[in-house]
Amino acid sequence: MLAFFVSEKPRIITELSHSSMISMQGNTQKINLLDFDRQDMESFFVEMGEKPFRASQLLKWVHQFGVTDFDEMTNVSKALRIKLTEVAEIRLPEIVEQQLSSDGTCKWVLKLDCGNHVETVYIPEDGRGTLCISSQVGCPLDCSFCATAQQGFNRNLTTAEILGQLRIAHQTLGEMKNVNKPITNVVLMGMGEPLLNFKNVVKASNLMMDDFAYNLSKYRVTLSTAGIVPSLDKLSELTDVSLAVSLHAPNDELRNQLVPINTKYPLSDLLAACKRFFAKDNRRKITFEYVMLAGVNDQPEHARQLAKILRGIPAKINLIPFNPFNGAGYRCSSKEAIDQFRSILVRSGLVTVTRKTRGDDIDAACGQLVGKVADRTKKNRRQTVNFIQEQ
Repeated sequence: MLAFFVSEKPRIITELSHSSMISMQGNTQKINLLDFDRQDMESFFVEMGEKPFRASQLLKWVHQFGVTDFDEMTNVSKALRIKLTEVAEIRLPEIVEQQLSSDGTCKWVLKLDCGNHVETVYIPEDGRGTLCISSQVGCPLDCSFCATAQQGFNRNLTTAEILGQLRIAHQTLGEMKNVNKPITNVVLMGMGEPLLNFKNVVKASNLMMDDFAYNLSKYRVTLSTAGIVPSLDKLSELTDVSLAVSLHAPNDELRNQLVPINTKYPLSDLLAACKRFFAKDNRRKITFEYVMLAGVNDQPEHARQLAKILRGIPAKINLIPFNPFNGAGYRCSSKEAIDQFRSILVRSGLVTVTRKTRGDDIDAACGQLVGKVADRTKKNRRQTVNFIQEQ
């Protein structure tokens, strides 16, 4: 569980340059310390002539106590606080809209320095509070059933912008009288494909699990991917996050239509990578996400095919009723079709649950996040292809 205490209203400071971690104030360059993981922070202090242990102090102040004013960091010497004020700062995205659903789900629309907006969602449940955060401005993968993909793609989020969502959610929830569940779980299932923003996502994820930052268990931080196989193979070497795979189809022909990245990394390659990921920690299960689309991927034969391809993989399957959005060419499967699909998987020995739709009255349900994206891919479609090939 996260320990996060707020003594004052959040200071919302607009992020300035996404191409670097600095802002210009006169002739002074200020570094956003939210961009730093433990190793970065230690190097930062050593370069300042300080001891590496200062990194642990700053991480606790910034991430556990939510302090953005260096003068309030009382176990840091006055001389160092003055130095930090001159060269560094804590900058967050700006909240431009907050919506509260009738079921308790809360959504924030956050403005970035570039004028784009991303969305973050808090989902309260019995015994837990889950925060769904974004990793990109838009998404380049063009999955046909996802509202985010229809917005196009602009850029990756910085580490500070990813962690800033967690910070803002904590600060805001702490001020809401009708919310009493802390954030216990974080899922990288918002806007974007996390593995196409590999470096920043890994840094942010490791900070979420760092003892001196958010101290979340590795089983409570989950990264969801459509299947960028080379990055998936590197993931377990650099972080201990849990894995979810956006599968959505049991064969290549259908998945090519629903999840176009499958033409580059087909199911055989993706599932082999999943087995390699599991082999490094056999206590885990991999969650496979499967959106239920009426007449498209919800037939009994699809369920039998899915059970067959997941044989030998320690899998948990989340069946996700499709959440509509403007212009969507799909309908949600009927409850009867979903129940039948689930029964076939359960009889095959697969742990299978149907995800409860949350926040759909504020367009915060799975697949509905859109933000505000100045799309660059529609002006030059080759940019998306090149972006994926370079990863």
